[in-house]
Amino acid sequence: MPDNANCCWALYIRLSHEDGDKAESLSVSNQKLKLTEYIKKLDNNPIQKFYIDDGFSGTTFDRPGFKKLLYDIEHGLIKGILVKDLSRLGRNSPKTSYFIHDYFPAHKIRFIAIDDNIDKNFFDIDTSNDMIIDIKNLFNGFYPRDISSKVRSTFRAKQKAGHFIGAFACYGYKKSLTDHNKLIIDPVAADIVKKIFSMYLSGKGQNTIAKILNSDNIPCPSEYKKMQGLNYKNSNRLTSTTYWTYSSIRSILKNEIYTGCMVQNKSFRMMCSKSASPLPHEKWIIVPDTHEAIIDKKTFDIVQSMLSNNVRQMKTSSHTHILAGLLKCGDCGRAMVKIKNKDKIFFVCGSYNRYGTDKCSSHKISESTILNIISDDFNNILKNTENFKQLLKNEPAYAIKTSDNSENNNYILNRLRQLNHKKMQFLENLNENLITHDEFETFVSRCNEQIYKLQEYLTPHNAYPKLSAPCKIHSVDSNTPQPCNRKTDKQIYPKSLPDIIYEIIKKNRITIPDRIVVTQMVSCIYIYKNNSLKIIYNFDNDS
Repeated sequence: MPDNANCCWALYIRLSHEDGDKAESLSVSNQKLKLTEYIKKLDNNPIQKFYIDDGFSGTTFDRPGFKKLLYDIEHGLIKGILVKDLSRLGRNSPKTSYFIHDYFPAHKIRFIAIDDNIDKNFFDIDTSNDMIIDIKNLFNGFYPRDISSKVRSTFRAKQKAGHFIGAFACYGYKKSLTDHNKLIIDPVAADIVKKIFSMYLSGKGQNTIAKILNSDNIPCPSEYKKMQGLNYKNSNRLTSTTYWTYSSIRSILKNEIYTGCMVQNKSFRMMCSKSASPLPHEKWIIVPDTHEAIIDKKTFDIVQSMLSNNVRQMKTSSHTHILAGLLKCGDCGRAMVKIKNKDKIFFVCGSYNRYGTDKCSSHKISESTILNIISDDFNNILKNTENFKQLLKNEPAYAIKTSDNSENNNYILNRLRQLNHKKMQFLENLNENLITHDEFETFVSRCNEQIYKLQEYLTPHNAYPKLSAPCKIHSVDSNTPQPCNRKTDKQIYPKSLPDIIYEIIKKNRITIPDRIVVTQMVSCIYIYKNNSLKIIYNFDNDS
């Protein structure tokens, strides 16, 4: 147990109706009363601190109160944790057991669950209660799964009956005030939907339509919903994108719900997961004639045929540029676009290229400038990395410089988040026609390879991840890279080194980086309008 006299008892409280916590005894006030009465029996006038997560499911440990508790544990401020019962700590059986059996003892924390008669100290030799703890955690995990299954079953029945169960109606419709499972036409938005279909039928492209709507100051769907007082957020859209785009126009043109059909069950979310996975079309639940149509079926079918015929055929042998998929506008976040001017290659902001100066500035920068900065910085890394040759010997696949499994997991989980985020960015770039289908498949395939390798070395019981990312900021006017303040003592190295990296190790210098080197070392490069670059690396320099 920590020796610091200022260490306190952590009184942890959690409540979530999502988990079925409806009993009055589980209310925050009653949990507080029970914990404060119990703590008096342990010490005289003990120092105590409440950590409360009201409205957070026990199936995830991504809770602000619990994260603050872990922070205080790491800083040696906690000597014991008190909860009403095991389910308050969590309903995710593997992780809950990990914290009780491994994490708390490793930090010399005493753990007490009052109603379950659990009092576990780090020095306890008797482990007879461990199996009871695991069994109770297992049953606590079954409870939300059972509720989830029943809720899903109810939702599927409603979907098959043609009832709308979404939180927000799609653009062009709104929920009926008398029946929230029924959609009615929103006249203002419906007129815009009709206008979009009409313009496309007249021969205008999706980019052109987006520019026309933006020039007419018509709010895009997400902004329109906010204007209606709805707490709506589009997770597939960049935060800074508050205008019509190619993808938003395309999404409307392809949405069958405008024909009067109810289209639902297009994605599936696993329990304990924040992100949803798209389902194949045959799994969608489509019920015809459930609401008034905005677009007639014949017009919709003609538009689908036009969209299908208008798909660009990508050349499978096309050369993938060394920087493809890596460059982002530092101000709006959209991918940079390659352009040619008198046989020289430049990159400009994708928003500027599509929608003009109203949405972003050009951020124009030459290919040679970027490659020179990358080369200089790579060489600076090589010069200041004493153990670079050790890369040849590193096994297993991802050698993380730490002896603590929880630290390994923290960094691996953070890297997995970065890779999944990159896949979402590549999908958006594909939808915006900023990259080709071949480039998209190549980028996603590389991300998946790294994800699979990382997952092999992720231990089953992982501590809560810390968000951090290595980066360096470079000015075009300066030859010296300036490191960011953020640091970490971890590195991830590739398992199989390509020939060019052996050559780099031999010469300890890069003349001109190639695609393999850049994608192995660089996660993303942000270009700012003041002609400065921020390079986000896949690793950290230990210096």
